[in-house]
Amino acid sequence: MIDRSELLNEALSSRILILDGAMGTMIQRLKFEETDFRGEQFKNITNEIKGNNDVLAITQPAAICDIHKEYLAAGADIIETNTFNATRVSQADYHMEDIVYDLNIACAQVARKAADEFTALTPDKPRFVAGVLGPTSRTASLSPDVNDPAFRNVTFDELVESYKEAAKGLIDGGADIILIETIFDTLNAKAAIFAVKEVFDDLNTELPIMISGTITDASGRTLSGQTAEAFWYSVRHANPISVGFNCALGAKDLRQHVASLSKVADIAVSAHPNAGLPNEMGEYDESPEEMTAQLEEWAQSGLYNIVGGCCGTTPDHIRAIAEAVSDLPTRKIPTVEPHMCLSGLEPFKVI
Repeated sequence: MIDRSELLNEALSSRILILDGAMGTMIQRLKFEETDFRGEQFKNITNEIKGNNDVLAITQPAAICDIHKEYLAAGADIIETNTFNATRVSQADYHMEDIVYDLNIACAQVARKAADEFTALTPDKPRFVAGVLGPTSRTASLSPDVNDPAFRNVTFDELVESYKEAAKGLIDGGADIILIETIFDTLNAKAAIFAVKEVFDDLNTELPIMISGTITDASGRTLSGQTAEAFWYSVRHANPISVGFNCALGAKDLRQHVASLSKVADIAVSAHPNAGLPNEMGEYDESPEEMTAQLEEWAQSGLYNIVGGCCGTTPDHIRAIAEAVSDLPTRKIPTVEPHMCLSGLEPFKVI
C-alpha cells in the first residue's frame, strides 16, 4: 500500500508545492439560492441556511467537485476540503450541529474523488487532500463583551470536542493532511492540535499536520496579539510538516511576516495570501499577474515551500502562480540551534 505521507514528504523536499485558492469566491460565482443550499436533504429545515457553504458538499457535491477539479487543472498539488465552518461551534449559527461528522466526511470524500481522478491522470504527480479545520466563530482568548474582559463564550474543552468530531470526519472521509488554518487565536489552535492528536490516538493513525495563522492588520500580530515568531513557538509542539500564514492581508503586506517565520521555522513554510485587500464592496481586485509577480519574488528570495491563494483567488491565480514558480527551487530548511524558545505575545529565546 502506498504511504501517502511519504509521497507528500518526497514532493515537499523536491519542489514548491501548490495549494489551491479560494473556495468561497468560486461558490459565490455559482449564485446559489436558498433552495440550492437545502437540496432534498435539508428541505424541511425551518431556518435559512443560504451562505452555509460547507453543506454544499452534501446538497451540491458535483459543483464542489468541479471547483476542486478546476484548481487541480490549474496546477494545485494540495486541495482543501470545503470545511472552513464544519465544526459544531460554527454550525450552531445555522442550527445544524448534528450533521458535523457527516458533513466532514462528505467534504473529504468529494475532494478525495477529485484528487484521485487527477492523480490517476499523472501518477508521477500525486495530489493530496488537506482536511481543513477552521478557526470557528468564537475565540477562547478574548471576551466578546468589552464591559466584561473575563467573559468567554466558549471554553477550551468545548473547542476540543468540536474539533475532535470534525477531525474524525475528515480522516474517515479520506483526507491526507489536517490543515489547521486562518488561526486568529492561538488558544483555539492549541485546542485544535490537542483534539487532532487525541483523534490520532483513538484511531491508531497519524496524518501530517499543516498550521496556518493569520495576521489581522498592520500591527503584524494575530488577533490574540502574537507576533509571527511567537506564534511559531506556541504551536511547534504539534510537530507539523509546515507552518505559515494565510488570509487577512494581500501578498504585499504579508511578505514581511512570512519572511520572519521563514528565518526561525525549521520545517516547511506555507503562504496563501488574499488577492490584495478588499475594496469598498468587499471584493478583491488583485489580478493573477499582480499577485504572481509578488509571490514569484518571494520564491526567488527563498521564503516558502508551499504557496497558494486565499480570499479572492481563483484557478487563474493558481495557474499563474504555479507556472511562475515551477522552475524555482523550494526554500531550504534552516538549521536552527536548539534553545529554549518561549512565547507570550512576544517571543522569548533563552540563549
